Amino acid sequence: MTTESLKTKPRSAARVAPSVLVGIGAFAAVGVYVLVSSIDLGLWTSLGPGPGLFPFAMGAVLAAMAAVWLVQELRSPSDTVEGVDRGLVLAVVLSLAVLAAVMDLIGFQLSMFLFLMYHLKLRGRRTWISSLITALAGSVGAFYAFNYGLNVTLPVSAFPLLNTIGL
Repeated sequence: MTTESLKTKPRSAARVAPSVLVGIGAFAAVGVYVLVSSIDLGLWTSLGPGPGLFPFAMGAVLAAMAAVWLVQELRSPSDTVEGVDRGLVLAVVLSLAVLAAVMDLIGFQLSMFLFLMYHLKLRGRRTWISSLITALAGSVGAFYAFNYGLNVTLPVSAFPLLNTIGL
């Protein structure tokens, strides 16, 4: 036995958790799907970037991030807690379903504001001021950035009263 063998620690036989591999696979699959299907939209036109260029780039980034995540996990597997916080998963899925259901009815700004306040204040236990500022920036700011900056129309309220005040 040499002193070198006493200094080096044997590698542990830690394995990547199956749930982590499923997550990596899901991200990679979505990335590859977006990458491939964006090619049909056209990456470039005679006027410049085509409608498929941004999704193509995002699909490539997502697939690359999944590959980096896999390499990191193979080098040093993360400590995964067995079991999933089903309450958190259920709250996120249900709140997204409610958001999708009410967005056409009460508009993007109000529905997104309520969605963000729910997750920031109630689920995330942030301060009121932090939650309000972030929710306003995320709802009203995003609405104006998309509507006026990018010329992408987002839903407005179907109620005349809310519509007259700009919601």
